[in-house]
Amino acid sequence: MARSTFPAAHLRLKRAYEPASPDDGMRILIDRLWPRGLSKTEAALDEWLKDIAPSTELRQWFGHDPARWAEFQRRYRAELHAHAAALDRLRELAHKQVVTLVYSAHDAEHNDAVVLQDVLLHDGKKAHDG
Repeated sequence: MARSTFPAAHLRLKRAYEPASPDDGMRILIDRLWPRGLSKTEAALDEWLKDIAPSTELRQWFGHDPARWAEFQRRYRAELHAHAAALDRLRELAHKQVVTLVYSAHDAEHNDAVVLQDVLLHDGKKAHDG
């Protein structure tokens, strides 16, 4: 399978509750659940990729507990292997334009978007964090 490389600056992360900006490029929600209290107009999304989000079981187990971060990353990376086509598509989009992965978690350092961004930037290589 051909690898699609893209400038790291083309892949950004942003909380769903932050105002949309023209600099965001293509805005893609990557959470399984719609952000609470946010209208479709406010979200200003181009797409919603709920299937690429962590499974309900993994999300509930993690519970945004930083103590479970390393294991969450390992498990989510494993789940992402089943979504190679979606990952390739995101890489292709980021090759052509800025793509902003939109997420709703409060913790900007310990969330699925951080893991997904790392996987996309490093081509899904088996990186072990923590």
